Amino acid sequence: MPFIQVMTTTETKEQAMAIARHLVEEKLAACVQISGSIESIYRWKGNVELSGEFLCLVKTHEDLFQQVETAIKKLHSYETPEIIAVPIISGSKEYLTWLDDELSRSP
Repeated sequence: MPFIQVMTTTETKEQAMAIARHLVEEKLAACVQISGSIESIYRWKGNVELSGEFLCLVKTHEDLFQQVETAIKKLHSYETPEIIAVPIISGSKEYLTWLDDELSRSP
């Protein structure tokens, strides 16, 4: 089964922790790593912005993406949160088995 890593950023560590905990508790993610504080420079509504953010790296199945996206949007404070998925093209057999074992069986 194809695995993906979903990335999102949050304004606060508390929000990142809440999203991560929800995704793991609901078996939508096997693991969420939180990195921060990071600096993001982006264009928003015609202005160049600079914000401190926390990066969440979500490990999941490709077929759970829609549920992960829905959960992030529900828990997120941003009007348009970053929700980007990239394929995990390779990994150790043991790690990928662990990912598979920790994720929901009914997408």
